[in-house]
Amino acid sequence: MSNADRPGADPSPAATQATPHASILAPFQQRVFLALWVASLASNFGGLIQAVGASWLMTSLSPTADIVALVQASNVLPIMALSLIAGAVSDLFDRRKLMLAAQFMALIFSALLAFLTYTGAITPWSLLALTFLVGCGTALYGPAWQSAVGEVVPRRDLPAAVALNSIGFNIARSVGPAIGGFIVALLGSQAAFLINTLSYFGLLFVLLRWKRPVEERKLPPESIASAMVAGLRYVRLSPAIRSVLFRSTVFGITASAVWALMPLIARDQIGGGPSIYGLLLGAFGVGAVLGAGTSTRLRARLNAERVVELATLWFAIASLIAAFSGLLWLSMIGMVLGGAGWVLALSTFNISIQLAVPRWVVGRAVAIYQTLAFGGMALGSWLWGLAAEHVSLTFALAFAGGLLLASLLLTRAFPVPAANNENLDPQNPDYTPTIHEAVPYRAGPVVVMIEYRIDPRDAAAFAEAMRQLGRIRQRNGARRWSLNVDVAAPERWVERYESPSWLDHLRLRYRGTVSDRAAWERARAFHRGDEPPQIRRLMAQPVDLLAQLDFGGMAERATETAAITDPALPAETLQADKAGDQAKGPSGPA
Repeated sequence: MSNADRPGADPSPAATQATPHASILAPFQQRVFLALWVASLASNFGGLIQAVGASWLMTSLSPTADIVALVQASNVLPIMALSLIAGAVSDLFDRRKLMLAAQFMALIFSALLAFLTYTGAITPWSLLALTFLVGCGTALYGPAWQSAVGEVVPRRDLPAAVALNSIGFNIARSVGPAIGGFIVALLGSQAAFLINTLSYFGLLFVLLRWKRPVEERKLPPESIASAMVAGLRYVRLSPAIRSVLFRSTVFGITASAVWALMPLIARDQIGGGPSIYGLLLGAFGVGAVLGAGTSTRLRARLNAERVVELATLWFAIASLIAAFSGLLWLSMIGMVLGGAGWVLALSTFNISIQLAVPRWVVGRAVAIYQTLAFGGMALGSWLWGLAAEHVSLTFALAFAGGLLLASLLLTRAFPVPAANNENLDPQNPDYTPTIHEAVPYRAGPVVVMIEYRIDPRDAAAFAEAMRQLGRIRQRNGARRWSLNVDVAAPERWVERYESPSWLDHLRLRYRGTVSDRAAWERARAFHRGDEPPQIRRLMAQPVDLLAQLDFGGMAERATETAAITDPALPAETLQADKAGDQAKGPSGPA
């Protein structure tokens, strides 16, 4: 027996086919992506220039370290608070409209911030409030833009597009503050706020001109609360994604010390002013550009885990240099290392997340990543500000660098996964039987029971394959999944799971991917006998609703066998007999 014929072997080439490598610049051939990328880059530059102006303005409004560090926290805290909601909305509704609303919101509050600063009416707390509100617009925009990447580039260019998107954001995050430092030094913080206000107009123009295709939805959208729960459930049942989230959170907390305390590094460690602050940010930006320029080559030679380890090491060295060096040239070398490490780490985390999830949940997955990573930055900014205020600036930076080095010990327990070779294209049902049309969406709960005949010698391998399949089913929305064996007939196994309603059951079908189907086929290969696995769907309903259903007519319309493709249970054959509805599984992999 060949490996392909063994029970549990993956019969689907799509499940093992690697994502083809595309040129890093290939997505720029798509005009919509190029326009959105350039406009987003300009907007990101404006936002980071404003952040520098706010941080430096706060040093004059309130000289205490903890209040200065809160400016950084107010920039990233909205991402922690709103990203999951934004991710759910971006997966459910028109992403273009959400991006437009977010940019208009940021434009209004940025303009108000510039006006108050020019008139001298700004206060520490109004500065924090307005930077927080501008950050809310950024938080709403981010998941929608990142999940829209898959709509404007072909699948083969998606990894390169994700990389460009992440690299562009992190270059702006690194180089933008450097430019902001020089603008603040020459023209003051109010000029930085005005430039940010103007930076939104290009992106608004591109979004207004983008003719986004109307997405055909076969099912009504979920509520925002249900969509958020579905996203959290998907992430919770995906071990690889959980590892990336944990590592990115740890990196965000520890690396935020340099970002939050950089104005104080320039002022107290080196004894300079805004120009020195700008030079440090400029060195960080140079490192970011170098890191972005070498990222594709590094990822071709090293796996994702090794890239993150290298980036973490570089940033730890930068933190330690900033802690103990009072020399501008040495601190700038440290910032170059820090900038390269920053871009490499965050872009690798981002790419790992986006390539590990199907498109139906990508907005929520990216949002959860942003919530934890930037939430870690907000928490870290506050903690490092307290440490600098109550202990010393040197202690805060040195301790953060030590924690970054210690985080390298997490590689075994929480490794960053290598490139995902799964085929995450949707495996949508090709046909919906007539019997489905008469069932109200709210009908339920729906219980699915699948009976297998398994050789007892294959029991252990079958159970392992089913555990993987069960995790996939639950990840896509199944409830109370279980696998049971008949103690009187050990060859008889029954898989059981539920959906709260008929609509939830249909959503479960549409969420499946080609790789999900391959998992079903691996488990299905263990089934023995001439008949395929028997599949039954049982529905519990109140008496008044049951009375409204025309079961006789439904059964009559479904007497003709209808082949359907189910993401979780592919290539089924739905049949109905006089005793009731009974579905039988496929005779083999479709």
